[in-house]
Amino acid sequence: MSQRHFSTKPSAALLTTVMAALMLSACASSAPDNPNSASDIRNAQNRAASQTGTYNENELISAVSTHLGVTSESAATAIERLFRERGRPVGYITGEEGGGALTIGLRYGTGTLWMKNGQTMPIKWQGPTVGFDAGADVSKVFTLVYGLEDTDDIYRRFPGVDGSAYLVGGMAVNYQRTNGITLAPIRTGVGLRLGANVGYTRYTKKRAIIPF
Repeated sequence: MSQRHFSTKPSAALLTTVMAALMLSACASSAPDNPNSASDIRNAQNRAASQTGTYNENELISAVSTHLGVTSESAATAIERLFRERGRPVGYITGEEGGGALTIGLRYGTGTLWMKNGQTMPIKWQGPTVGFDAGADVSKVFTLVYGLEDTDDIYRRFPGVDGSAYLVGGMAVNYQRTNGITLAPIRTGVGLRLGANVGYTRYTKKRAIIPF
């Protein structure tokens, strides 16, 4: 009677299966207990924002607090609302402006445009206002920039968006929008002038004495 001989060596398929199971087990044991926690999600979003050419909340809260001289809590309140409404900006403008009005007013500002891709450039702005306000004011301005792909496209007139003005965290915020580009200036020292006048802002490379 012939005898059948069975090999005691494991087959290649069996070895592959065992190794795959061991790898899956190791991955499962190293996974975090709560991968969907709010802090993990926010950190992941912030990392993604840095990699895709937009600013995240932490970067802007620090920048707003430093430039405007407000607390981190106040800056966070404003930034969180803007992020809910507009998302992450591709850049921002830091600067100062001054103006005056007696029903018809003027506003002049100067600052620097900072893009997430590393571009920076000086920028000026000026514009008329019409409304029920009088007096003069000087303020620091921090403007979030959305939808700007070519920095030269910022040199144009930006009308104010009706109904967009509000006060949050002790700061005044409103929207300016044209051709798919939205600017969100955050001001300190403006007071009631924000809600009492309408107009547009013209951004230029050089100072224009006549703002129109």
